[in-house]
Amino acid sequence: MTMKSFSKKRIYWFSGIIAILLLLAFTIIYASDTSATLPVNEYYAYDKTIPLKDSLNLLKDTTDFKLYHVTYNSVHHKKVTGILSLPKIGTSPLPVVILMHGLGDNKNVDYVSYGNDLFLKNGYAVLRIDFSEHGERKEDVYDFSLTGNYKHWSRDIISQTVFDLRRAVDFIETREELDAQRIGYYGISLGGITGTIFCGIDDRIKVPIVALAGGQLNLLYEKEALTKEAKNFVSIIEPLNFVKQIAPRPFLMLNAKNDEIVPPLMSSLLFKAAQEPKEIIWYDAKHRDAPLDIIFGDGLNWFKKYL
Repeated sequence: MTMKSFSKKRIYWFSGIIAILLLLAFTIIYASDTSATLPVNEYYAYDKTIPLKDSLNLLKDTTDFKLYHVTYNSVHHKKVTGILSLPKIGTSPLPVVILMHGLGDNKNVDYVSYGNDLFLKNGYAVLRIDFSEHGERKEDVYDFSLTGNYKHWSRDIISQTVFDLRRAVDFIETREELDAQRIGYYGISLGGITGTIFCGIDDRIKVPIVALAGGQLNLLYEKEALTKEAKNFVSIIEPLNFVKQIAPRPFLMLNAKNDEIVPPLMSSLLFKAAQEPKEIIWYDAKHRDAPLDIIFGDGLNWFKKYL
């Protein structure tokens, strides 16, 4: 290899690195929401007066808690399925935690069950629902990807679940044993991303916690990340468009330093966009091996402090 050819390759390599760095720098500097130009909040307006047609069926009654299977109607003629856990310690009305799973899982997945048990033992009622097209609600399943062949179907899963969560609060408001003035939210991964949208829109959630989540979803488009098309497509599900509206409620983010699913850059951008009061805790872990006792324990401490 000649010095000349080596120099050319080195120049090309440096040019590529510089281009990537400039893209990241531009993204960070101009990582802002598009809510000023697109009425994204209005997208999630709905008719609260439409009947819930809810049902509760007792699944288990122990000395410590009661467990109910829940259904209710959401917008777009969708039926939501969930589990309501009621502790027998404490007095009614009970503070409530809405607990949401991540992509591909359901309301009964092991890590959600762990969180449910922890919150329940500490006197919180817990409502777990299935994401749209997950769990009992699963119908035709395609490859979830916001950049793939089923990107609109994938986007609809997130936006529909935001509506479903708003209707979950409507359901809570009908229950005498639940304190609708003390509702917390704990969402994991896609449940955290979706929860940021939900909590930004719906101020009935008093204490929002999102785990293993981030923002700036247009980064998923890589070279086309800064195009108008990419930003417009993710606008109604872009957490950065909603996170500022969470303030002045206390906002907690729980993230993994070595997250291979939700890059730490995206988590940092979301935290930067949030307003005070806010806090972020980083764990020396990957996305799927964050220690449950610690990550849920930190969430429990946040609820004890603010809820």
